Amino acid sequence: MTRFLVVLTDVRPLEGPGRNERTSPERRRQVVGASSREAADRIAGAFMALGMVRAGRQRVKVIAVGRRGYVRESVA
Repeated sequence: MTRFLVVLTDVRPLEGPGRNERTSPERRRQVVGASSREAADRIAGAFMALGMVRAGRQRVKVIAVGRRGYVRESVA
């Protein structure tokens, strides 16, 4: 089952040739878990209505975590 995280982060200024979220991620303001994509989209929509997001100072990200299409095999 795939779970989703909805992350509200601060937007940082561009430093150097580009951004690399793995080496220097943006500062997280809020993290909310959701069990379905539809729920994650609804939460993200609520975050997108915030003034700081609309002004471009914060960003909303929906991230899929867990295993998708995982089938457990029984060993006999």
